[in-house]
Amino acid sequence: MSYALHLSFPSYGFLYPVRSRKRGIVAHARPSPNPELNGEPHEQTTSGRDQAEVEPRLILVERYSDGTSKRYVLHEEDSRLQTSLEVKDQRSTSNGFDFSDSELSWLPDPVKEFVFPGGFPGSVSDDYLEYMLLQFPTNVTAWICHALAVGVGSFSGTTAAASAAAIRWVSKDGIGAVGRLLIGGRFGSLFDDDPKQWRMYADFIGSAGSIFDLSTQLYPTYFLPLASLGNLTKAVARGLKDPSFRVIQNHFAISGNLGEVAAKEEVWEVAAQLLGLALGILILDTPGLVKSYPSLAFTWTSMRLLHLWLRYQSLTALKFDTINLKRACILVKSHVVSANIPGCDECNKRENILLWQRFLKPRIIFGVSFEEMVNGDISVLMAKELLRLYSKEKYILTVDQRGNDFEVLVAFKVGATSLSVLRSVWQACWLHENCGVSHNVLDQLAQSLLDMEKRFENFMEQLEEAEWDIHNLNLKVTSEIFIDEIVTS
Repeated sequence: MSYALHLSFPSYGFLYPVRSRKRGIVAHARPSPNPELNGEPHEQTTSGRDQAEVEPRLILVERYSDGTSKRYVLHEEDSRLQTSLEVKDQRSTSNGFDFSDSELSWLPDPVKEFVFPGGFPGSVSDDYLEYMLLQFPTNVTAWICHALAVGVGSFSGTTAAASAAAIRWVSKDGIGAVGRLLIGGRFGSLFDDDPKQWRMYADFIGSAGSIFDLSTQLYPTYFLPLASLGNLTKAVARGLKDPSFRVIQNHFAISGNLGEVAAKEEVWEVAAQLLGLALGILILDTPGLVKSYPSLAFTWTSMRLLHLWLRYQSLTALKFDTINLKRACILVKSHVVSANIPGCDECNKRENILLWQRFLKPRIIFGVSFEEMVNGDISVLMAKELLRLYSKEKYILTVDQRGNDFEVLVAFKVGATSLSVLRSVWQACWLHENCGVSHNVLDQLAQSLLDMEKRFENFMEQLEEAEWDIHNLNLKVTSEIFIDEIVTS
């Protein structure tokens, strides 16, 4: 079952929509002037006009991850660009998931996205699902045993005691478990791209959780909410720390010895734990320190700042040979400006592990729709020119000229890969470095594509010579909108 919703654009171009990933409500809906687009049989006319001149022509199709598609149709006689929004029933595919042959096709799409890795089942081994289905009841029985053991330890034979134990669990372990659940379900795809950043953020968030714990001494009447917030915050920190560190451990295990690397890391961690607890006890035994809350708080703050500084130093010592967006920008900028690239050591030192990707320069917004790429000053002819320029690429890129800040918009085509993302980053950095060469956007785009065609192969050769891992790029095609069926003739 599908239906079409048609929009007509005036001949002077697009009206720029509100910057949102959501498709908004359309004010006017009407049947398409072309009967074929409405699923009706086309009747031959007896007029003398050439049929090729009046029939609308398909320019492109945007496909959304929820099964919706938007068709852009050009009416040659009056240069109108019309869109028809088609919503289809989802049966097998959503957000890169393929459940057509899976027993889990009955699961709602939000549950699939929350529980399984992106691209499941193709992104994991064949035994992943069977293992997880058995691991889940295994963990359930383990936590039942844990709850019973805690209950036996505080058993008094009364219902009030059981209720008190339940309240303590909800305020302590329960809220923390919810925090870890949300982090793993909603942000699981972030850790592979930038484990250093998220491991550092985990320590920042964990520090905030400890502050909530310290505040319970100042505000004893708010002990329960403060302690609950502290547990939730520290659980979120753990949800960021564990997967980030697993990626780092995998980086260490160059011989496939991940298990041994993890075991030896436990040795280091336990030794540090024992030494830290011993020193902490010695500090607490200092006369007058325990009775003075300001002194204790000052000591904790000083030690925490030292801890954060040491964590930062340890993470900056890591030297990844994989290319994520931050390192890609460093490498590409160097190649665009000087035709050379830094090695792994130098690039990792220059990488700012505290900076969010959205604040990188140039700012690149991936996965926009075709409507978002054009504004009120761009005509239908210019839209066709964009499609012609990028006919050989798996993406379409343009510069947003509405504001003072330099911002690049990238829409991906069906079949885009990590290499497509890297090529778009190269072009974006070229445009950023040469933004004053021409005031004509199309000229700039054409020149950047021409320069990339000449120099990108040399860029890839230098990456390989510098021993960068060019076969496993950490540049994901993070988009829910893909362009298909482009016709530019």
